[in-house]
Amino acid sequence: VETTSRLAQWRIDNLASCTYRKSDPFKIGKWNWHLSIEKNRTLSVKLYPETSNLTRDNPPIASFIIRVLSSVGDRKALVHPEITDKQLKNDDFVWAIEVPLTGKFIVDVEFLDLKTSSPNGGEPCSIWAEGFAQKRSSTTALASLGRMLSENIHTDIIINASDGSIGAHRAVLASISPVFRSMFSHDLKEKELSTVNISDMSIEACQAFLNYIYGNIQHDEFLIHRLPLLRAADKYDIEDLKEACHESLLEDIDTKNVLERLQNASLYQFVQIGT
Repeated sequence: VETTSRLAQWRIDNLASCTYRKSDPFKIGKWNWHLSIEKNRTLSVKLYPETSNLTRDNPPIASFIIRVLSSVGDRKALVHPEITDKQLKNDDFVWAIEVPLTGKFIVDVEFLDLKTSSPNGGEPCSIWAEGFAQKRSSTTALASLGRMLSENIHTDIIINASDGSIGAHRAVLASISPVFRSMFSHDLKEKELSTVNISDMSIEACQAFLNYIYGNIQHDEFLIHRLPLLRAADKYDIEDLKEACHESLLEDIDTKNVLERLQNASLYQFVQIGT
């Protein structure tokens, strides 16, 4: 098998004398791979990573295009529809080709992306430089931002909830909310006193609100505080949080809460609450 960093080409000289053939291993990304072909009523082409501890513990999530090109006749290529983000372990990808192939042909695999599962359960990230660097940079930035809040690193504003206070950062709040930006840009009491009063939120809901802004809110925490988060998102004009609350509240409507959800939909000007 001839390879480049993202392309593998396997040349088959003659399949007439046997019904099965398997390629030597070839390395793309972090994994060793195999191609195989089996000839019965149809021709089956398989792509799979070599069995190893790496494959078992961290199977590749592959996006690729696979083609078969005959070396005789009109050399027309057979192209499988693009595969996107498919986790591969053993026989997870099999392409059954109905068109008879004889003589020499080439199996060509172009890897568009290879991803690996995130160790903390987040979104898979690309192993290749551009995607991996971007993902790693975003992860590092979010972790640092979260520590700024949790460890009170150089806080310069106090958020007063109904039953407690939390330190925060003007620049972070102003970057996500035009309402906060206006508070800190004009000679209002919030700027002068370095405090913001959010008296309609409990300290737990306010902490969840800030955790969302700083990028480290947990899913269970979000679910518990969806309604106060929705109110805060509307009050401070944070559209992505408002939309996230809206979508989440749509997911578990039932006969017990439908009137409350309709009331919230009207209050926060959602056009539809669902059907």
